[in-house]
Amino acid sequence: MKKQGVNPYLPSWEYIPDGEPYVFHDRVYVYGSHDRFNGQAYCLNDYVCWSAPVDDMGDWRYEGVIYKKTADPLNEAGNMCLYAPDVTVGPDGRYYLYYVLDKVAVVSVAVCDTPAGKYEFYGYVHYADGVRLGEKEGDEPQFDPGVLTEGDQTYLYTGFCGKGDQSRSGAMATVLGPDMLTIVEAPVFVAPSEPYSAGSSFEGHAFFEAPSIRKKGDTYYFVYSSIVMHELCYATSKHPTKDFVYGGVIVSNNDLHIETYKPAEKPMFYGGNNHGSIVEINDDWYIFYHRHTNGSNFSRQGCVEKIELLDDGTIPQVEMTSCGSNDGPLTGRGEYPAYIACNLFCRDEAMYTGDLWMDTQFPKITQDGKDGDEETGYIANMTDSATAGFKYFDCQGIQSISIKVRGYCNGTFDVKTSWNGPVLASIPVNYTSVWTEYASDIEIPDGVQSLYFTYAGKGRANLASFTLE
Repeated sequence: MKKQGVNPYLPSWEYIPDGEPYVFHDRVYVYGSHDRFNGQAYCLNDYVCWSAPVDDMGDWRYEGVIYKKTADPLNEAGNMCLYAPDVTVGPDGRYYLYYVLDKVAVVSVAVCDTPAGKYEFYGYVHYADGVRLGEKEGDEPQFDPGVLTEGDQTYLYTGFCGKGDQSRSGAMATVLGPDMLTIVEAPVFVAPSEPYSAGSSFEGHAFFEAPSIRKKGDTYYFVYSSIVMHELCYATSKHPTKDFVYGGVIVSNNDLHIETYKPAEKPMFYGGNNHGSIVEINDDWYIFYHRHTNGSNFSRQGCVEKIELLDDGTIPQVEMTSCGSNDGPLTGRGEYPAYIACNLFCRDEAMYTGDLWMDTQFPKITQDGKDGDEETGYIANMTDSATAGFKYFDCQGIQSISIKVRGYCNGTFDVKTSWNGPVLASIPVNYTSVWTEYASDIEIPDGVQSLYFTYAGKGRANLASFTLE
């Protein structure tokens, strides 16, 4: 029996943000940066890769470390981080990994004969005269490379543009020759930064970072993180380096703008920066993105949702869900870990994870142990009004529900099928220092349902899992 697909799609102890998904040889490979659990900065670990069969996206395989931060000649001491990478197949059939270190403004390239083998440093993107991109007079700093190869040319998209920074003009597109390093067309701007977006189609959703490029038919899809950070947007064009027009938001990692199940501007998760891209898998399209955990900006996890590319080229925004790549609701029976919550909030709303810095009142997804320990994640710090939401489950004949709780708490968990709906069961919980199971009878209506668990009471509860029977 195939595994169900859930979010996050990788094990709960793995932290791979900035996901760039590709299908190579009937497997989906995801390349991203590599956060550290409880890290103090972004992208502290070496690049690793995970892959899954195209027909079983619940069965992810660890491919190991594919590139160490010390492999770059500029970083032999290892004091710089590997920021978000991208991968493309060159004209020679080899796999090229593009990345930027965190304290330099140039684009580095590594190469490998296989999608997830050991990549070796190859060189730096440079002009014909040997000057590296980002170091020529008039160049803007390089950041977050995204790449697409067509024939002998590779289109390289880069950029980072903070709000109000007039020194950064927007996302850049640079054309490289068949050696994958040498520039044959100098950078041009394809999406404006916030100071230069007024009057354009990008106004209000100007380019911030995370450029990524895909193509369907004759249409190029430029995916990027907008100046409001939590959303991944897209723009389209019939040409890879000009005429891009803003299309809309694909996904928001706090579900802003979604009004199918709550008010459009109500945040349903603690958002933050976002980075990812779209991919076609077995004739279906998906968006890969990331969420923030551990009450921090620096422990991010990859998520995925199925999307639609409509005939007119548009992509409707999708909700964050717990079922992700499952191609439908999860089975509404059995035990599910709490870390697959797609909604997490409390009475005091916060749009961004940064709003929580050094604040103990908000719930968070975390784990025991240290970085790399294969400890199953859970929700910690559920104080009065904290709510965890899970979507979606195909429930049939459910008559009982149980939860596993730990912590110095004294109250109840109210179970609902909508975030503000009627309480279907109240499960009392008490002070306990070990995971303890509590149960209640419940009648969940048959059909596809959301499940919300709201803590009411004193102290702080930790939620490990729930079981439907």
